[in-house]
Amino acid sequence: MAEVKYLSEHYSKPEYRSLDGYKKHGGYEMLAKALKMEPQKIIDEVKASGLRGRGGAGFSTGMKWGFLPNNGEPRYLLCNADESEPGTFKDRVMMEKAPHQLIEGMLIAAFAVKSHKAYIYIRGEYMGPAAILEKAIAEAKAAGLIGKNILGSGFDCDLDLYLGAGAYICGEETGLISSLEGYKGQPKLKPPFPAVQGYLKKPTIVNNVETLAAVVNIIRDGGQGYRKYGTEKSAGTKLFSISGNVNKPGTYEVPLGYKMIDLINIECGGLKPGRKLKAVVPGGSSAPVLTAEEAERATLDYECLAGMGSMLGSGAIIVIDDSNCMVDVLSTITHFYHHESCGQCTPCREGTGWIEKIIHSIIHGHAKPGDIDMLLKIADNMKGRTICALSDAAALPVLSFVTKFRDEFEYFIKEKKSKVRGGQIYAQLHH
Repeated sequence: MAEVKYLSEHYSKPEYRSLDGYKKHGGYEMLAKALKMEPQKIIDEVKASGLRGRGGAGFSTGMKWGFLPNNGEPRYLLCNADESEPGTFKDRVMMEKAPHQLIEGMLIAAFAVKSHKAYIYIRGEYMGPAAILEKAIAEAKAAGLIGKNILGSGFDCDLDLYLGAGAYICGEETGLISSLEGYKGQPKLKPPFPAVQGYLKKPTIVNNVETLAAVVNIIRDGGQGYRKYGTEKSAGTKLFSISGNVNKPGTYEVPLGYKMIDLINIECGGLKPGRKLKAVVPGGSSAPVLTAEEAERATLDYECLAGMGSMLGSGAIIVIDDSNCMVDVLSTITHFYHHESCGQCTPCREGTGWIEKIIHSIIHGHAKPGDIDMLLKIADNMKGRTICALSDAAALPVLSFVTKFRDEFEYFIKEKKSKVRGGQIYAQLHH
């Protein structure tokens, strides 16, 4: 089965952005339906659907909702729209094309988890989507869909937008919560998990944009209806952000379990003429790279990619052809993670900088043969030793790039030039 328009059915229609246009296609009918259901029944349907978090972690959404303690404290629902993983832009598309779909999904989720206050935390660079969301929230408030006694149900829920300042670390849920509280955006130790003690130290659910939007379809079709797409353990469809060396980059929605190579060759029109596939980053820059041979065998689901030592992540597929130097690609990735480390944990703060320095020295002809093993050793010592996963996100690409394409790193050190691009000066390529 090729591309499907399940969540994205009406994304091509400009009217879908507005409240009237959204309602024309059944908008907010599922909210009205959900408000007549028992909150626990909604959670049960979401569990039955097999919906897993679409932001990268892939954790069961219904199970996450079920972790909230019954302690009588106020509860908060936060939408993580910080989408900062390099290569990822599908949430931006969803917010630009269907802001009310996200709002409706959030209101249903808020009712299910008994939250009366919800926030969308959006990354600072997303000024366009933020403006679209602001307008949509205002429309929904004016129509009585947000606020007191929604649709006469007796359920109250306020929803606001919060603009971050462009920090990758605020995509991590506890870092996001710190920022939303007005503090420096730094992750916190877990436990306690946000479901027990999150925003303002109260029970909090944090879900991704795509996850919350999917709730609308689950209420419409039921948990089992949602499962008509995907696999047993990776249910439903997923929006993928495809960039790199393909003819038609963009956002595509396909069932989970779809062949990666078919998405590249069919939906994305294949590679540029005369080029060969070299590697694929399957789930954003933190996901370990796949060789062309691995990509040919891969299916787009959590289990297959985990079995290959990588991950589905946020669904950001970066296609790399034989015109690219893997040392160059890794240098861009390592620069990003060094820049974005919050500096809280020593292995990440020091490790990301050390890795970037070594890659820089390889590219500028100053490295020694032993530096390759040093890279692997540093990256290995960064894994699993920090409060959040940024250290691992920086280490995993290093380990996979160097292990799978070691010959390019060795050639660069020995010949002081790229095996792929020859003696071109690095600075000229990047300016």
